[in-house]
Amino acid sequence: MSEEPATRRATTGQWVGRFAGPLAAALIYGVPSGLHTLPGLDHRPAAAAAVAAWMALWWFTEAVPMAWTAVLPVVLFPLLGVFDTDSVAVAAGRSVLPFLDPYIFLFMGGMALGAGMEQWGLHRRIALLIMRAVGTGPQRLLFGMLAATAAVSLWISNTATAVMMVPIGMALLTQLRASEGRPLEHFGAALMLAVAYGSNIGGIGTKIGSPTNSVFAGVVSRRLGTDVGFVEYMVAALPFVILFLPVTWAVLWRWARKDRMGPGQGGDVIARELAQLGPMSRGERTVGVVFLVAAVLWIFGDPLRALLAPGVARAFDGFKLGGKHYEAAVALVGAVTLLVLGRLSVAALRRVPWDTLLLLGGGFALAAGIEASGLASWMTSRLSGLESLPGLVQYGTVASATILLSAIASNTATTNVMLNVLPASRSLLAVSTFAASCDFALPAGTPPNAIVFGSGVVRLPVMMRTGVLLDVLAALLLTVYGVTWVRWVLP
Repeated sequence: MSEEPATRRATTGQWVGRFAGPLAAALIYGVPSGLHTLPGLDHRPAAAAAVAAWMALWWFTEAVPMAWTAVLPVVLFPLLGVFDTDSVAVAAGRSVLPFLDPYIFLFMGGMALGAGMEQWGLHRRIALLIMRAVGTGPQRLLFGMLAATAAVSLWISNTATAVMMVPIGMALLTQLRASEGRPLEHFGAALMLAVAYGSNIGGIGTKIGSPTNSVFAGVVSRRLGTDVGFVEYMVAALPFVILFLPVTWAVLWRWARKDRMGPGQGGDVIARELAQLGPMSRGERTVGVVFLVAAVLWIFGDPLRALLAPGVARAFDGFKLGGKHYEAAVALVGAVTLLVLGRLSVAALRRVPWDTLLLLGGGFALAAGIEASGLASWMTSRLSGLESLPGLVQYGTVASATILLSAIASNTATTNVMLNVLPASRSLLAVSTFAASCDFALPAGTPPNAIVFGSGVVRLPVMMRTGVLLDVLAALLLTVYGVTWVRWVLP
């Protein structure tokens, strides 16, 4: 869900949220004072729950910019005594520390590398080459758009991917309409929905593909004390992307084929777009090499980190080089290399959504407060019945609830809330993270949905009709996928 511009008048829902957040926090904070009674909930867990409710309501209603909501723990945790210390300064430090989590720097470096690809048009060339390789018949063109969008979204933000691919989709649709001599309402809607859905699905596949994935890695590190490596995450997530893309294509093609198109002229548009890009520039080649080196270093991170760890420990007084530190360092070194070589401009960096980093930090700070206050243990004891249910019921409940919540709130806000209330199981948390990117029915579900809907090609009833079916299929596939694969890969 995109944020409201500061100059736009607040909606009724936003005004309601602005008052509902503090009110809910006050009511929850009053629970241990005798206003209400909940067994086992004393002052510190209630304080953390109050802040969590305030943040959730402001995130879900977009009452204020989401990054502003993210800094609430910095102010409220020390004031309400969430941490087990009498020193306000120490509590403030513990509230700020999550904003310096290595996973935030990993995502920062990843966004900078993505900005370099955008600056030189490398991501556009990759997408067009994939589409040309897949083929230009109507069925192949639709799958090519879906697959190319997902492939790019693995490595740069899903929002940036959608912004890039919409003009390509519109150019293809204009050419096809001219060659067919009719509006192609069904195929056009399917083609543009392929941009939105490909952006969402592809972003699931790598740790830098979407902010939700960094939230997952950070929550697992804090709640369970274990790191999820770059390759380990891909092994858990990428097969779902590969499995669900054909499912998505089949659903879209059911709608697109109603136009009964001929062979079409999509290949001409792709060839023209590639011709306009010209041969690869030196900047493209440099960015491509740096990104490829970073990807190789991430993929072979475990053995390389084992080689580096002793030297780092000697140089930095016994510092233990964790997986998240290594991955963040690779991302930042790659970004700095592009800056030093002049292949990443300040203008390109300004287009990066830096407020996302605050959003991530706020989620990590919320998780730290929930854990330190004892609220996590309290919630886990209340949700212990979920782990006693059959596996299919567990994963089905988590996937369905997350997709439903993501339909009315941003996927990052949904993940920040869900991962802090679910039982501390890596596989359950992973399935919830994947599901947060799987609302396809409403424009508000994810930024790519909103961007594509704004093109004017897709009518809301069409998005809802297609998206609800995909939501159900995603929940079903994630249920089986979680029980059979994720639970084995991330025990």
